Amino acid sequence: MMNYLDTYLEDFPSWAPMAMRALIAGILAVTIALLIHHVLFRLLRRFAKASDTKSDNIVVRRLGRPSRYAMIALALVMAGHSIPTLEEFWESISGIVMPLLIGWMAVAILHALIEAMILRNDISMPDNRAARRRRTRLSIFSRIATFLIVFITIGLMLLAIPGVRDIGVTLVASAGLAGLAVGAAAQPALKSLIAGFQMALTEPVIVGDAVIIGGEWGWVEEIRTTYVVVKVWDERRLVVPTSKFLDEIFQNWTKTTSELLGTVYLYVDPLTDLEAIRKKYMELVESNDRWDGRVKHMQITDLTRDAVEVRLLMTARDSPTLYDLRCDIREALIRWIRETRPEAIVRQRIQPEGGLTLRDERHSQA
Repeated sequence: MMNYLDTYLEDFPSWAPMAMRALIAGILAVTIALLIHHVLFRLLRRFAKASDTKSDNIVVRRLGRPSRYAMIALALVMAGHSIPTLEEFWESISGIVMPLLIGWMAVAILHALIEAMILRNDISMPDNRAARRRRTRLSIFSRIATFLIVFITIGLMLLAIPGVRDIGVTLVASAGLAGLAVGAAAQPALKSLIAGFQMALTEPVIVGDAVIIGGEWGWVEEIRTTYVVVKVWDERRLVVPTSKFLDEIFQNWTKTTSELLGTVYLYVDPLTDLEAIRKKYMELVESNDRWDGRVKHMQITDLTRDAVEVRLLMTARDSPTLYDLRCDIREALIRWIRETRPEAIVRQRIQPEGGLTLRDERHSQA
């Protein structure tokens, strides 16, 4: 075939046959590489689907695209051994292409491993703090490792360009002054980046924590190296710099455990039979599935001229469940008091000019 091609191109310039040979060899090499990759990964997908775990599927899916281009590069290298023109072309671009492919493969392997490890930490169980801690660490370290791989990859690609490499060597002499200037200009960004490292090590918050920050209550939805996303109860998202969780005071309702103690306040008339309310409250809490069985208690915490303050204590496995439990108990008790104990509703008493209360006046008339 090559002899026929040389005969056909003998009237063209001398470089045409060599260029055409390189082009045809390159097309054949790429085609063969794509066919091999297609067959290989089709078999790998079948094996992954047949396995009991989902980790195999994640690894195969993540490595599909970068491995395709890596096999194309390998095929071009092998074809270049027999085609000098193709070998020269590959050598001219390999300094940029190879770091790019290696970095891409490294990122794909990293993300596949991280995603597989995150999959093993189930956060759907009630006591999921340990799993959330591991997921948070994996997420933060994944972003840090990705940043380092991309940074090194871009550096190696730039070093392959002669002009950029010469400029870099020239700038080494003034690196001290340049570093000071860049450090001063990028101080806020560097502060947030360092705060991201501190977040991963000290763990003031992890993904899924219930927090109050900036007067807003919500759940930590995502932690990145420079900011934290807090999902507020009304579906809004707060984007908070990571440094804010290290420099300022905030409330973390699930720092050590997701179990919480909540309160419901009732205000009843001072003449109310409190023991009946206590008995009904215990009955309501014990029959509610949201109560975790730890604490149920009723206390009289204050007394005013017209009302008695009753504090009801209850516990639940996490903050959303506790919120719903408090709403259930509050609504049920208000309904029960209205239907069976209307005398417990707070009312205002008036002292007439004669010095007698309305009740005393009725007794004197009788």
